[in-house]
Amino acid sequence: MLFYHVLSAACEDGDLSIQEAIDAVEDIFRRNASDLYKLNVANGSTHQKTMIADSRIASSCVEQDVLFVRIVWNDASGQHRCRVVPAGRFYEIARNKGVGLTFASMGMTSFSDGPADGTNLTGVGEIRLMPDMSTLLRLPWSTREEMVIADMQIRPGEAWEYCPRYALRKVTKVLLDEFNVTMKAGFENEFYLRRKLVSEGHERWVPYDNSSYCSTSSFDGASSILQEVYSSLKTANIVVEQLHAEAGKGQFEVALKYVMCTLAADNLIYAREIIKSVARKHGLIATFLPKPDLNDIGSGSHVHLSLWKNEQNVFMGSNEYSHYGMSKVGERFLAGVYRHLPSILAFTAPHPNSYDRIQPNTWSGAYLCWGKENREAPLRTACPPGVPLDMVSNFEIKSFDGCANPHLGLAAIVAAGIDGLRNGLELPEPIESNPADYATKLKRLPQDLLESVESLAADKTLHELIGNKLITAVIAVRKAEIDHYSKNPGAFGDLIHRY
Repeated sequence: MLFYHVLSAACEDGDLSIQEAIDAVEDIFRRNASDLYKLNVANGSTHQKTMIADSRIASSCVEQDVLFVRIVWNDASGQHRCRVVPAGRFYEIARNKGVGLTFASMGMTSFSDGPADGTNLTGVGEIRLMPDMSTLLRLPWSTREEMVIADMQIRPGEAWEYCPRYALRKVTKVLLDEFNVTMKAGFENEFYLRRKLVSEGHERWVPYDNSSYCSTSSFDGASSILQEVYSSLKTANIVVEQLHAEAGKGQFEVALKYVMCTLAADNLIYAREIIKSVARKHGLIATFLPKPDLNDIGSGSHVHLSLWKNEQNVFMGSNEYSHYGMSKVGERFLAGVYRHLPSILAFTAPHPNSYDRIQPNTWSGAYLCWGKENREAPLRTACPPGVPLDMVSNFEIKSFDGCANPHLGLAAIVAAGIDGLRNGLELPEPIESNPADYATKLKRLPQDLLESVESLAADKTLHELIGNKLITAVIAVRKAEIDHYSKNPGAFGDLIHRY
């Protein structure tokens, strides 16, 4: 019956004539008999037609199991987007040849699906979204679908210079080639769960609960959701280290284990997809927006970073050298991040709403400083359990949030660290108490997105390492969003559905 349906469709589409379909069936059975009984039978002249039939049959078999494949990318505004291909066509064609996508795709903003002015990206020109099959995931919440993250290529085998994944790979290659060092990253994902409330015909999304930080009752109330999130992340080979209720109303955190930074960025995309999709399945929405409620706690996507060589943590100091627990390589890398942090924020805190979160006394890092285990500093060196008390194994960047494209955010951090290593940069003394107590002496980090964009525009190092064209597009997207949300402050409310 399967042969009949597949070959009938091939004939109707004009791929095979009736006689060619008959010949193909004969050839398939001939080859099966040959394989089974070890017969030496020639394939004859129907080989090409058989290949068509084989492909059609294989595609049909695939679609009995998997119906759709979502090809995913993350744009310059940090939004997750996808093109969906029927599984048969994906495995027959798109897997190897990709799907077309307009140049404009990397110029879109959070408020418009057209390219922002100044990005130099328009509807003229097309790239290929090329599936990276190493990222293929069967969706735990929709088992007849798969998802795969794509690279952007201008032509087969050649990366498009606007591709975020390529930007991260490019700078990590420089880090490895020049210093024989790699970077690992682990993200802490804070998000709000909201439920729909309909009153007098009006729909509102209200907090899932009203509990407090690390509340047992809050976790218990959301346990069934978080169990499904955890199981789905485990299916995706994403390791969860901790989960807990956060300080906001209906806010939770899922902390992921550190892995190579390129994989960490992919994992963050999947973690966000999983959390949002599981919440949706339960009739809720999960939002990673930095400040969905201006009167409540903000959400971050704090990232812990460490440097590695030959599977050894080389960010951590040793008996030979230790500067506040850091190695010389670690100190110089962190010093580079410190120097470029105002520019980095244009990638890691990329939305006007991000700066509603980055305020003093909110554990979000409002002043330019660093400190050991100082959660008010934007750069915190950390000494987790198992690490000698006089050492640190990693540093945390607090000013990273859920609007950020993780590949671009990490690329900016690596580029800054490379500058620190190339030029032997040194850190100032650490701040060991609340930076707000030193407000007259410390420099504030950018207080709005425009300040970050201006820093990035003048940052020659990031332009050189990441690429002028990509940074030009990012700056244009940021400026468009600054303009739009300054004129339409009420538009922030819709962003819970986008982030």
